[in-house]
Amino acid sequence: MTEAGTAVLERDWTKGNAIWLAVQKKDDDCLVLNSNDIDDYFKHEVGRPRLPCHKDLGNSTRIFGAAKLVVAVAVFLLTFYVISQVFEIKMDTSLGNLFARSALDTAARSTKPPRYKCGISKACPEKHFAFKMASGAANVVGPKICLEDNVLMSGVKNNVGRGINVALANGKTGEVLDTKYFDMWGGDVAPFIEFLKSIPDGTIVLMGTYDDGATKLNDEARHLIAELGSTSITNLAFRDNWVFCGGKGIKTKSPFEQHIKNNKETNKYEGWPEVVEMEGCIPQKQD
Repeated sequence: MTEAGTAVLERDWTKGNAIWLAVQKKDDDCLVLNSNDIDDYFKHEVGRPRLPCHKDLGNSTRIFGAAKLVVAVAVFLLTFYVISQVFEIKMDTSLGNLFARSALDTAARSTKPPRYKCGISKACPEKHFAFKMASGAANVVGPKICLEDNVLMSGVKNNVGRGINVALANGKTGEVLDTKYFDMWGGDVAPFIEFLKSIPDGTIVLMGTYDDGATKLNDEARHLIAELGSTSITNLAFRDNWVFCGGKGIKTKSPFEQHIKNNKETNKYEGWPEVVEMEGCIPQKQD
């Protein structure tokens, strides 16, 4: 038991810094001193070892610990507040950008021109079939024929070939009836003539050349194509590019025809002219 008037010094190992406690039993008080202050205190207080202290060591320790806890909580809350504010600002910015992009996308979609059948430039009126076609490019890329947003012939479909490529469609419904190509360079024109003769009245006829579509053409074949509404067929020559849309039983010349001559001075490709393209709206056959 400690004598009255004497100070008992104990070290509290529970603190991060070495805290020394001076306990005075007589006054039932204690004084908490930092380890750096102990020597200085007794150097100047020799003869007066009575120390103003609290009742017990435990209360002092708990008070000091509580103070540190309060400070730690305050620092944590402040840090959390700052982080939350920064995050909220970034989130607001991100959401703002997101909404801005969404608005721009909506505006872009609203201003984007509509797509029409076969990719033509404008919609066809009622009771008309939309079509678009292109001749072949040199002897590399085959022709393409599209009717009512249905690709009838193309290199991708692997149903095109050198010569004259032909697609037939029902004049009332637009339904595809047949697709064929006839080699007018190394083939025979006879099968082509028989094919032209067999086309029924009211049939839509679409034709496009690839590589060479004229070398084997004779007068009979040219005449049969002219009866479908073609004007340029009589002048079609070696490696000319040509696209045509007509019909069996047509009473007038077709407005749907494009022809470009093979001319070494103006050819786009070596030995071949540029591709010719055409689009339009074919009137539906009426009863």
